[in-house]
Amino acid sequence: MERPSAGSVTKHRVRTVSTRTNLPRNAPSARHSAAAPQRVRIIGGRWKRTPLPVVDVVGLRPTPDRVRETLFSWIEHFVPDLSAARGVDLFAGTGALGFELASRGAARVTLIESNRQLVDQLTRTKHKLAADQIDIVAGDALAVAARWPDASFDVIFIDPPFDSGLLAPALTATARLITQDGLIYVEAGTPVEESLLSRHRLYRARSGQAGRVHFHLLRPQSA
Repeated sequence: MERPSAGSVTKHRVRTVSTRTNLPRNAPSARHSAAAPQRVRIIGGRWKRTPLPVVDVVGLRPTPDRVRETLFSWIEHFVPDLSAARGVDLFAGTGALGFELASRGAARVTLIESNRQLVDQLTRTKHKLAADQIDIVAGDALAVAARWPDASFDVIFIDPPFDSGLLAPALTATARLITQDGLIYVEAGTPVEESLLSRHRLYRARSGQAGRVHFHLLRPQSA
């Protein structure tokens, strides 16, 4: 699909705030929010309205429904038919993004999570939904990503803890793993710097903000 002109990039403001977690052992912990929702729900597709429990883990604040609704309207604009799509969520948390992608018909979705409690909950949800197209990998996201060949995925989600320093290395990994026409979703505490995008030959196709959370849909410059 043709790259949109600068004037076609849209910005959305959503009042809800979102972060998720996949903390490596030496990463700083994010502060747990007492107001974090106890569950979120899948908002579209095969498993629409299915609730996803939110485990009480420090730093876990799942991507809220309204932000995901905006995100998936963006994704489906670029990829109306997800039936052949391969997706990965590098910092899965509750799995809300990955389960949503699978619910909407993606062929294969991989969820990576380092926290054992969250891995166990992801596994329970997978079994409850009989979601055979979902693979759950316990481990460090960047170490796992390093084992995959180039252009392995059509949709990649990146939402590391804001203070972990993982955003830049995660973008380095995903710039290699994304297909030529693929989509990379990023959540961060500040806007992603243009210099970082240029370094990896990515551009910002869509952007939004929810409180202090900035979220972007990125594409390879060749798309």
